[in-house]
Amino acid sequence: MSRTAPRTSRRAPRSVGQTSYRLLAGAVLTVFVVFFVLPVLWLLLAATKTDQQLVHDHPLSFGSFGTLADNWHALSGFQDGAILLWLGNSALYAVVSLVITLCVSVPAGYALAMTEFRGRKTLLVTTLIVMLMPTATLVVPLFLEINAARLIGTMWSIVLPYSFYPFGVYLTYIYFTTAVPKDLLAAARMDGCSEFGVFRLIALPLATPVIALVGFFSFVANWTNYFLPYVMLPESDQMPVQVGVGNLLSSVPQFNPAAGTAAVERPELALATLVAITPVLVVFLFAQRFLVSGMLAGATKE
Repeated sequence: MSRTAPRTSRRAPRSVGQTSYRLLAGAVLTVFVVFFVLPVLWLLLAATKTDQQLVHDHPLSFGSFGTLADNWHALSGFQDGAILLWLGNSALYAVVSLVITLCVSVPAGYALAMTEFRGRKTLLVTTLIVMLMPTATLVVPLFLEINAARLIGTMWSIVLPYSFYPFGVYLTYIYFTTAVPKDLLAAARMDGCSEFGVFRLIALPLATPVIALVGFFSFVANWTNYFLPYVMLPESDQMPVQVGVGNLLSSVPQFNPAAGTAAVERPELALATLVAITPVLVVFLFAQRFLVSGMLAGATKE
C-alpha cells in the first residue's frame, strides 16, 4: 500500500497537464474554425441563395441548386460572358509565366548551388532581398520598365515580370545544396557526362519534388496577383479573373450606387469568387503529394 500511493500522486499532475494541453489545443482550433472555416462556408452557401435570402435568411442556411444555376447564368451573361474570358486570360498568363519560371529558376538554383564564380554571394543576397520585398513596391519600377519597352497593354507586360521568381530560385538552390548528393554528380562527371548532361539526366529527375513546389507557388502567385495586372492592362477584355472580380464588385448596387442597369447581385459576386479560386484548389489537390515531399526535401542533410 505504501508503494502504490506515491505512484498515484506522481501521475496526477501529468494527467492534469495533458488535460490542460488538450483544452488549450481545442480552444485554438475552435478560434481557427470561427475565423477561417466559417467565412469560407458562408461563401459556399451564399452562391446558392437569392439576394433577399442572403440578407434575411440564416447566414449558414442552404438555398437551392436551382438558385445556384440561376446565379451562374446571370454571372456568365455579365458583359457577354466576361467571366469566362477573364478565366482564360488568367490561365494564359499563369501557365506561360509558369513555364518560363521553371525554365529559369531551376537551372539558376542549380548553378548557384553547384558552381563557384565571382559575384555568387552578391547574386544570392540580391535574390533574397528581392524575394523579401513586397510585390506592391515593385509595381512602379516595373511599370516604368515595361512602358520603356512599349509593352503596356500586352500579355508580356504581365508574363515577363511574373517569370522572374526569386523564391523559386532560392528554393531550388536550397534543394540542390542539401538534398542532392554531390558525390553522385561527381561520379557522373567522371564517367564522361557533360555538365549539361549531369543536370538533365541526374539532377533534374531528382529535383521533381522541388520543381512541383516551385511550380505550385509560382502558379498561385501568378493567379492571385491583382495590383500588377490592374496597372498594366487597361482593357477589360485583357483582365485576369482577379481584376475582373474587382470590376464585378463595382457593379454591385450595394457597394456602388451608380452601378446602373447592368448590376450584379451579391450571390453572383460570391459565385464569381468561388470560380476564381477553384483552379488553385484543383491544382493543390493534384499536386499535394509532390508538395509535401518537396517541403520535406532537404530537411536532413545526407
